[in-house]
Amino acid sequence: MNKRKDHSPNRGQTAAVRLVEVTAAHEGQRLDNFLMRLCKGVPKSHVYKSVRMGSVRVNRGRTNVSYRLEIGDVVRIPPFRIAQTTQAPVPARVYPIVYEDDALIVIDKPAGVAVHGGSGVSFGVIESLRAAHPEWKYLELVHRLDRDTSGLLILAKQRRALVRMHAMMREGDIEKHYAALVCGRVLNDRQHLRAPLLRWLTVSGERRVRVDQEGMHAHTIMTCVQRYASYSWVDAQLMTGRTHQIRVHMAHEGHPIVGDDKYGDEGVNQQFAQLGFKRMFLHASHLTFLHPLTQEKLELHAPLPPACEQALKIAEGL
Repeated sequence: MNKRKDHSPNRGQTAAVRLVEVTAAHEGQRLDNFLMRLCKGVPKSHVYKSVRMGSVRVNRGRTNVSYRLEIGDVVRIPPFRIAQTTQAPVPARVYPIVYEDDALIVIDKPAGVAVHGGSGVSFGVIESLRAAHPEWKYLELVHRLDRDTSGLLILAKQRRALVRMHAMMREGDIEKHYAALVCGRVLNDRQHLRAPLLRWLTVSGERRVRVDQEGMHAHTIMTCVQRYASYSWVDAQLMTGRTHQIRVHMAHEGHPIVGDDKYGDEGVNQQFAQLGFKRMFLHASHLTFLHPLTQEKLELHAPLPPACEQALKIAEGL
């Protein structure tokens, strides 16, 4: 039977059935993540429903979204109706590169840029880098930074590098240090912060984190770099990787980060903004780890941005 084509401008676009063979680049990836990457613009709920209904198949058989793909698997991707939109294409953008080879790229992310699209942001670092480098067949985030945090961000250019880096993060084999300017003079030169953290949502749906005994174990090592009259410049080493961990730990200690609009001191933030500093002073400054494929030791550094250097001068004068 011939299928009738619908050329109505009011109808969505319908793709043809695709049979995609899995290569080494996607070995071990979850089926749902694989599909979302290939089916741009399709709601996640539609993808999940197609897997449940059997429209998506692997090697001609039904499966579930958590299935881990293997080399040689053939994935049947059905037609998905994609709504017509007028969304502008993702602009290509380049970022300062701290390290790059065939497996990894580490950039110095500026503050104010999301690492990926979502939650009111149409695109982020990952999307703009893909647009700038279409020759890269694979590019995924190894970890994340808050939108208002600057500094070192690792991305993987090979699937096997990503899998190994994620394992290294779980095992605590990546040493991560952040520079922060906090309110008040910290008492100890070095202190271990171990308050458990619990994620929760505000009435408006905004994600927040608080110290709570029902929360997950979190460990930050805080080292004082410089004390000023009313502020302290500290180095925070992440021993665990919880959401907003440094921000909440420092606020819980009575030393909120300057410029933090969620957990900070509003009066301090306004004062620094009036003096020209209008961001959060949290910067991913150092990374140390063994290369996931070559085992070469990498020690990477991102210097303080000019705005943070300016904030230190402001703190010195207050």
